[in-house]
Amino acid sequence: MKNSKALEIAVGLFMAAGFVALFMLAMKVSNLSSFGSGDSYDITATFENVGGLKVRSPVTVSGVRVGRVSAIDYDDDSFEAVVTMQIESHYNKFPEDTSASIFTAGLLGEQYIALEPGGAETSLEAGSRILLTQSALVMEQIIGQFLFSKAAEGEEENP
Repeated sequence: MKNSKALEIAVGLFMAAGFVALFMLAMKVSNLSSFGSGDSYDITATFENVGGLKVRSPVTVSGVRVGRVSAIDYDDDSFEAVVTMQIESHYNKFPEDTSASIFTAGLLGEQYIALEPGGAETSLEAGSRILLTQSALVMEQIIGQFLFSKAAEGEEENP
């Protein structure tokens, strides 16, 4: 009787640890594990195509996370996506000619924004807009272009 009670407690503790581990994994995969606890400032950038970029996607510089995407909107005038990024306040020395690109990371295909600092003397401030951007590469478009070019090569060989 005493032995079975200890076994039940051990199994219960093991199950609780398993649920905690699953919860932590879910938080990590969904980017909810860190909301950013300090002060921050917003900058924006426009992209022709944001692909699968989502709110809370990381913003990195040289592989270091410096912020997160806080909003993705559509501009009816320029017909482009406007991405608002929340940058942590202690990263406040990005030059005005910094460029932003959308890349894909990992096996799950999570997309993120990579900033590449320029060489300007003045820095980006709250509300600034990054002018140099590179949109996400959409795999379907790349495959379509490849197939179209191969079909055109085939037509040239067989007139």
